[in-house]
Parts: sequence; structure tokens; C-alpha cells
Amino acid sequence: MKNEKLYRIVIDGILEEIRSGQYGVGDKLPTEREVADRFGVARTTVREAMVALEMLGIIEMRRGSGVYVIRLPDDDVSTADLDIGAFELIEARRVVEGEIAALAAKYITAEQIKHLEGLLVDMEHADVQKAEAADRSFHMVVAEASGNGALVAASEFLWDLRERAPLAQMILHRARGPGYDARINEHARILASLRTGDPVKARSAMRSHLDRVLNHLLEITESDEIEAAKSRAQLRRGRLVEAD
Repeated sequence: MKNEKLYRIVIDGILEEIRSGQYGVGDKLPTEREVADRFGVARTTVREAMVALEMLGIIEMRRGSGVYVIRLPDDDVSTADLDIGAFELIEARRVVEGEIAALAAKYITAEQIKHLEGLLVDMEHADVQKAEAADRSFHMVVAEASGNGALVAASEFLWDLRERAPLAQMILHRARGPGYDARINEHARILASLRTGDPVKARSAMRSHLDRVLNHLLEITESDEIEAAKSRAQLRRGRLVEAD
């Protein structure tokens, strides 16, 4: 079990509960927090599992209402194609690209800075595919600026996974739209930090960008547990204001 992906453990557990009759078609599954506590995993792991089950047509995530079983799983239902999820992919990129940016700040050339400036403009293109191609190129130029071939290969591998992993594609596709354009300002901050030649600022700018991406992915796939958490937080803030 130690070598098995955590979100697959959650998927298998939920499928077994449905097969055993614990949950039937139309039933609401436990909240995200309850599932996370039961399996001893993080919120992002549960979210990854629920999106995967939705892709398989087993459950439906209804914003503000919860997660419901809409179909009983076949005996031969397969999760073989659901290899890499968007959340674990972004987490990996945060680790790798944060250090890449730190190295790039030391060695980046004036020519590479100019190249990044052009790509930043291209990222605002109305054609989504062209804008996303410029996004990838931006990160690859930063990787090349690190001067480390192994890190360039690692960055390229992670970006390739983004394109060929169905589960990651499903979640990232949902991320397009309102809120996604924040990446322009974030990339501008990355570029500004590289101009300073400060590794600490460059690492922080890259990690902040990928933290925001991760939070955005959570927001666009949120379930009733997140809505409830927000409501509780707003209520607490309201009480604090009244107390003042």
C-alpha cells in the first residue's frame, strides 16, 4: 500500500463502499473532511479522487450541495488511465520549478530576459492554445536559464505529463476562465524577480504562482465542505466585528 497512490486508495475505498451497498444511486457521500479523516489523507488527495470518480461516471459533484452517487460501478471499472492528477502535478512543479527559478536568477542572460518579455505578451493572446503554449515556453526558458540540463529535462517531463494525463487534463480544463488570467501578473512578478538576480525572490515568486494555481484548482472543484467552511469563516469574522 505504501507504493500505491493515495488518491487511488480513496477511489478504491469509495468504490468498495458503493459495491457493498453502503451507498446507492442517489445517495450523498460523506463530506470531504470526513473522507480525508477516514483515509488519513489531505484535502487535495480527496479532491483528486472525487474528480476521478466523476470522470468514471460514478459520482457527481454538485457545487453547494455535495457529492452524489449517480451510477453503480461495473466490476471491471478501471482507473488505469488516471495516473497523474493535477494537484500532485502542481505540487511537484512547485518543488522543482521553485529551485529552477532560484538558479535561473543567478545565471539568466539579457537575451533570455528579452525572450521572457515577449512570451509574457504572447500569454495574453486571445487564442487559448497560443496563450498556453507561451506559458509553457516561459517556464522552459526559465529552466534553460538555470544552466542545468537535468532540471530542464525534469521541467519538460512535468509539462508533458500535464498534456497526456487524463485526470490532470480534466481538472486543468476546468481551471480556464475567470481567475485564470491572474497568471499574467504572477509571471510578470517572476520575470521581475529574475531581473533582480535574487534567488530568494525568484524562488518565492515561482512558488507563489504555483500556490495560487493550486488554490484556484481547489476553488473550481470545490464541494459542499468548502462552501460550508467558507460560511463558518464568514460567520466567525462577523462575530469578531460585532465584538469590536
